Amino acid sequence: MCGIAGKAYFNKKHEVHPKELKLMSNAIIHRGPDDEGIYISKNRRVGFASRRLAIIDLSQKGHQPMEYGGRYVITFNGEIYNFKEEKAKLIRQGYKFNSQTDT
Repeated sequence: MCGIAGKAYFNKKHEVHPKELKLMSNAIIHRGPDDEGIYISKNRRVGFASRRLAIIDLSQKGHQPMEYGGRYVITFNGEIYNFKEEKAKLIRQGYKFNSQTDT
């Protein structure tokens, strides 16, 4: 079942702190006991906490939040049932994948 939490500030008066995200992650540990991940943007205005229940791709390569191309970051709670077919299409278009997960 995984779990995600996060914060976003739209002004320059506040910043996301790792301690806040860690507290949020600890509060949802029951949702994902297999792994924990935290991401804070360079400007410290956006932060994600992720708890993982590893079902697809049990390796550390399924760790979240995931980054792509040095530009995009995702934390995901859900399941894409046709992800293998969609992944094959994206590979044909030149995208590269580092894991076997559906994220």
